[in-house]
Amino acid sequence: MDTLTGGLVRILRLLCFSLVLSMSLAAAADQALDLTPAQQAELKRYAPGVALTPELAAKLRAIAFDQSRSLDERIQAMQKVAGYTPGEPVKRRICIWDIAGRAGPIFKAAEDQRIRVLKYGVDLEMVPYTSESVVVEDLKAGICDAALISGLRARLFNQYTGTIDAIGALPSDDHMKLLLRAMASPKVAPRMVANGYVVLGIAPAGPAYVFVNDRAINTLANAAGKRVAVLDYDPVQAEMVARIGATPVNSDIVSAPNKFNNGVVDVLAAPIVAYEVLELYKGMRPNGGIINYPLAQITMQLIGRADKFPNEVAQLVREEFFNGYDRIMARLAQEQAKVPDHWWIEIPAEDKREYELMMQDARLTLRGKGYYSADMLTLERKVRCKLDSSRGECVNPVE
Repeated sequence: MDTLTGGLVRILRLLCFSLVLSMSLAAAADQALDLTPAQQAELKRYAPGVALTPELAAKLRAIAFDQSRSLDERIQAMQKVAGYTPGEPVKRRICIWDIAGRAGPIFKAAEDQRIRVLKYGVDLEMVPYTSESVVVEDLKAGICDAALISGLRARLFNQYTGTIDAIGALPSDDHMKLLLRAMASPKVAPRMVANGYVVLGIAPAGPAYVFVNDRAINTLANAAGKRVAVLDYDPVQAEMVARIGATPVNSDIVSAPNKFNNGVVDVLAAPIVAYEVLELYKGMRPNGGIINYPLAQITMQLIGRADKFPNEVAQLVREEFFNGYDRIMARLAQEQAKVPDHWWIEIPAEDKREYELMMQDARLTLRGKGYYSADMLTLERKVRCKLDSSRGECVNPVE
């Protein structure tokens, strides 16, 4: 098993164990934890006899968020304090978006854990989805208790974490790691819950680049009149493309690569890991390439229903996601190394500055429209300045 799926296995195992603990954690103080009536009834059934006191809730919270303890200590302490007694299995449905569906590596890694976690008292149903739009709707409808989706889609549930993928906000992997370390801190835990959903984890998915079928499309001016694939559920992308004089072509995540490979569009923004998996070299032949300037650092996010996953327990899962950061990035680096050098299109430094200004202008425009979280954009600007204090925005910030 490779490092990417191995990391997912650890996360799923922790998630399953945490589900059992959440029964006692949340039952410890239903009023203090602001549970829904349905959750209160469920938790009383799974953790009978636990005294519901604010004092116990406070103690459990302190344990859950105490990063000075080891993970095992935090889990064992919560069990002991809550007095959890195993009963009938807890049932949860985790919906996983994997373009390859049931045969995909992400889904296989998840499904392998189902039998193993039964000993934790969890009956976990893993459901594969090849359509991200469908998994999103099923999460909203309550068919899924949690769903693994892209950061772009996660913005529908949590604007704060959904802004991590903002265009040009994180220039490099180092910026992403610094930001995700902050996201795994208990100090940020309140921001992980919004609109009835909780962010259970955020994982890096690598940089996104611009793929072109003609190396001459290496400046914004040269993109005018070209056909650019944009996501059909995100009208803002079409607006941005139109602003540079190009023609937006509505697509979804599955059809966009096919349109590029078949010559229906001239330009495609995609994660670099898609080069081999989606055979994007077909669309670049013979004279295309990849502009060597990251458009964004993208994420995958595990979003759960807040009435199924208390935030105190979700904190443990978020930390495990971050602990797997280096393993995931190593696997992504292996995928990027598969891109032959001849495909990369270098651009002059002055053009990079033009791109940077354009992307900042786009972020400000989208912030003004309520599309991006202003707080996240400010945090990302602080991350950029921490790694390079000479940037002009560090003296005169606009984000």
